[in-house]
Amino acid sequence: MSFYHVGKIVTTHGIRGEVKVMVTTDFPAERFATGSQLQILTKQGPLAVTVERAREHKGMEIIKFAEFDNINQVQAFRDCFLAVSEEDQADLEEGQYYYHQIIGLTVVTTEGRELGKIKEILAPGANDVWVVARKQQSDLLLPVIDDVVKKVDLAAGRVEVELMEGLE
Repeated sequence: MSFYHVGKIVTTHGIRGEVKVMVTTDFPAERFATGSQLQILTKQGPLAVTVERAREHKGMEIIKFAEFDNINQVQAFRDCFLAVSEEDQADLEEGQYYYHQIIGLTVVTTEGRELGKIKEILAPGANDVWVVARKQQSDLLLPVIDDVVKKVDLAAGRVEVELMEGLE
């Protein structure tokens, strides 16, 4: 079964079994809602947990799981990822994609020239930036805007782009 990260437990919070989570999902309200099912990815394997309550605190989420009631029970989860299964992922609107769908796609220009493969996605601000690994060249940074990204074809495993002046 495939799991996708939605956060990382960075430390415990208080003595009642709460954990502080660095959020890595675009849907924190949905993922950390009361009653939500998550997986803690431990070294021993995934552990199913239920969100009892969650609140935002200083840019992080403070989460209490129904299964644990004190700090001693949750200390072992420090640095573990929280994840959802593939079946639990929400459907996205047309033209929106999960990061795991984009990473690994081949990037080709509208003229048919292959540039490389997307190896990473950066989210510096107004728009995402795709990092394209090129053979025997430095990485290419592609802004994810309509002027550059012309077509995403997940079935074919490729992205068609039009390079603006100065990108290459």
